[in-house]
Amino acid sequence: MSPSAILDNARRPHQLPQPQAPKLTMPDSPQRRTALALVESFNRMDVPAIIAPRTPSCLRHFYPTAMAQPPQDTTSYAKSLQSLRTIFRNFSLTLDELIEDASNPQQPRICMWLSAKADTAAGEYVNEYVWLLDFDESGERIVRTKEYSDNVMARDFFPKLKEAMGRERERKAAETVQANGL
Repeated sequence: MSPSAILDNARRPHQLPQPQAPKLTMPDSPQRRTALALVESFNRMDVPAIIAPRTPSCLRHFYPTAMAQPPQDTTSYAKSLQSLRTIFRNFSLTLDELIEDASNPQQPRICMWLSAKADTAAGEYVNEYVWLLDFDESGERIVRTKEYSDNVMARDFFPKLKEAMGRERERKAAETVQANGL
């Protein structure tokens, strides 16, 4: 090695090889597949696919309880999702973390931390959710959901959205009147 190469090598900080953590992979379970398919269904805003894994008696519970939202049955949830499809454009749900509890094979659970983004009439919607999904024994049907969302974000954003949607309705009504020559 030339003297200049030795000198250059000596000037560079030496880095020790970083230990590699073992890669742990969770076994592919039916409830994990169902949960991941649910996230993909939201990304397509495919309401029938979002509703499909829910049992007819499945209830959606909202948290924190300060939101004072009653549980929502599957029919109400489907109607709510249909209306949201028109409000949230380019909806994107990112799975940040997934924890699976298989300690009770009769009622497997998945907990997911999710980040959401969408375009709306009031600007960009950004929120975080934690969903706790309880499954039947098969792991393919959701029997109950507990959903936590950032209620500060909701408190601040949804009044702006409601106002922006009102302005949009007024604008469209004025365009209709003008187009019809009224």
